[in-house]
This record gives sequence, C-alpha cells and structure tokens, in this order.
Amino acid sequence: MQQQTPPQQQRVAASANPDISVIGDFRGLYRSYGSHNFDAVFNEAEFSFQSVVDPYARADFFYSVVEDAATGEFSSEIEEGYLTTLSLPAHLQLKAGRFKQQLGRVNPIHAHALPFVDMPDAYVNFFGEEGLKGDGVSLIWLLPNHTFFQELTVEATNVGENPSFERSAKNNFLYLAHLKNFWDISDNATLELGLTGMSGENLAKKITNIGAVDLTYKWKPVRYNTYKSVTFQNELYYSQATLDSSTVNAIGFYSLLNIQVAKRWFLAGRFDYSNNPYSEKFLQESGSLTLGWYATEFQKIELEGKYTTMNEALPENSNEKEFALAYLRWIFLIGSHGAHQY
Repeated sequence: MQQQTPPQQQRVAASANPDISVIGDFRGLYRSYGSHNFDAVFNEAEFSFQSVVDPYARADFFYSVVEDAATGEFSSEIEEGYLTTLSLPAHLQLKAGRFKQQLGRVNPIHAHALPFVDMPDAYVNFFGEEGLKGDGVSLIWLLPNHTFFQELTVEATNVGENPSFERSAKNNFLYLAHLKNFWDISDNATLELGLTGMSGENLAKKITNIGAVDLTYKWKPVRYNTYKSVTFQNELYYSQATLDSSTVNAIGFYSLLNIQVAKRWFLAGRFDYSNNPYSEKFLQESGSLTLGWYATEFQKIELEGKYTTMNEALPENSNEKEFALAYLRWIFLIGSHGAHQY
C-alpha cells in the first residue's frame, strides 16, 4: 500500500498580521474654579500593534494621539514600543525599547484600563500625568520560590521628563528595582505586596532616591465571579531629593476600594494624600468616588466626583485652595487588544 504524503502547511498572509486595536477615550469635565467650568475633549486615541516576532521574541507597540484641552490641538508619540524575549534560560525575560516602568500597581497599566478617571494626586505630583516611562532595558527573573510567587525586575532607562526625574545630559540613568510577592490566600482571594526602589538625576542635576510600597487584596468568589468582586489597593511613595543647598523628604499615597456591586456596575472610592517632591510643606488631600458601567469588555462609561484641599494656592487651579472636579469618561475599543496585567 502506498503511503500518503501529508499536505504541506501554507502560511497565509493573514497569519503574519499583528493584533491591531484602537481605543477611544472621550471625556467631559466640570471644574468649580475659574471662568471656563465645562469642557469636552477627545482625550486620547491609542493604536496598538502586538505580535510574536519569531519563536524567540514578541513585539508590542502603542501609539498615542492626545488632545490638548487648552488649545484643542492634537499631538502624538510612541507611548510604548518594546521587544520581549520568550526563551531565555533560568526563568529570565528581557525587555528592550520604550516602556512604562515596573513601579507599583498604577504605573504599568494604561489609563483606560484603570477603575478611575483621574490619576492619584501622589502619582501626578511625583511622576506626572503620564507616569514613569523611558528608553532602556528591563530584566525580569521569576524566582525559584515554591511557596509563593516572586518576581524580581531590574531596569535601567533614559527616563522621560517628570516632576521627580529628568533625562540626564550625562551618564546618569534611572535605575529601578521591583520585587513582586504574590499569595493565593484561598480559592477566592489573593494578596500582592510590591517593593520598589529607584534612583536618578533630578531637575537640580542632583540625585533623587524614591522607595515605594504597594499592597493589593483581591476577592473574587469562584461561584459568583461574574457578579461580585472587591479590590483594596494601596501605594505609598517616599522621596529623598538632594537639591543645591538642602534635602527634601516627601511622601504621598493613595488608598482605593473598588467594589463590583452587580454584573456590569462598579463603585470605586479613593483617598489621596501628597506632598510635593521638592516641598515637604506642601500638602494636598482629596477624596473621590467613581461609578462605572461596563457594558462589555469593549466599552465602559465612568462618572467620577472629586473634592480637593491644599495648603498652597496654585495658578493652574485659579489659586483656589479648595475645589471640586467631576469627570465623565467613555472608553470604547475596536479590534483585538491584549489582556492587561492582573
């Protein structure tokens, strides 16, 4: 009997295409200060292209187009673009390119995936609205711990401009180390503790050191996971900035409780406390509440109210020390978009 030859596999053009998606972020805003109280902006359009390169690496690109709320003009940039290895030995993984750095729980996640509209005050005061990202390398090591999950990340980057660090004209990179510890407490609950340390050049051409701690508890019952969940998330930053004639020690933190009250409804409350990285006398406190309706995994609408007090008047807030803000955000997605970090 003649043996049949199996049909040869043909690689079609469509299989070489990356996963492509576009995310829209439209917002309405009310502010209690100034003469221009209401605003509507197409805040951001994010284009993503994600695919494996070959059996040894994958590539992820995120291109962002952002509207300036003051002028209505759009600007664009490569928000992230990096290569990640898939087959290094000893549980190692290397990432190279431009990426959001492994600081805490908020920084690695794109804004559209967060359960609140505005960023925490401490995060903005220490790292800016866009957070900590830079061009460089990141080495991730999955530690051989058989008791619980542990992952160590070390990074060296030419960091982008932000309130705590600047892109050095010398050989000063931003160095960061993050240790992630993760426990399965039960079938329904997990606990994560993260420790981060970083050091880099500040705006005074001196060195700023920052230590950060993040603690997250998640409860999602196996039987009713579509309808109920609770996340209690906290981050604290401690900054020591050396200036020309002084050293500033500043802290900031936020505490978030996010409760899934029904299949498509989430309620998130957050308290913010923050100094300024260059002034330990500056104090900003705020409380916010966000109601989110998640229609599907491709669309959600969120309404947030926030009240802020601070002990110094700032021009960007029309020199008001107490003010209220309200946000309406509509996120919508087309295409295939990869899952975000758990």
